[in-house]
Amino acid sequence: MKNSKIVCPVEFSVALMGGKWKLPILYALIKKSPKRFKELEREIVGITPTMLTTQLRKLEADNLVSRKIFATVPPTVEYRLTNHGKTMKAMIAEIEKWGNFHMKKMKAISNSKNE
Repeated sequence: MKNSKIVCPVEFSVALMGGKWKLPILYALIKKSPKRFKELEREIVGITPTMLTTQLRKLEADNLVSRKIFATVPPTVEYRLTNHGKTMKAMIAEIEKWGNFHMKKMKAISNSKNE
């Protein structure tokens, strides 16, 4: 991450994993790692190959994801969480739990309005 002037830990965390695609990529790699590029592309709905490449490079630069290239034709590339990236598992599990709770809550509210 380039901005070393951040002093707030929350702001630092958000800068590190913020944006539309980083959390879905990290979540996919937490569920199963390693994954090949095409697996990630299929799993993360709506992401373009260019955007996936860009975000993976940023995550790699921040030492959250590592890349392994296999000498095949065409080249095979696998991505996995680094040890540093694995420290995010508990936090992302809590985000998942919070999201599931609120998705169910919103669905219940929506269903009660439609009755």
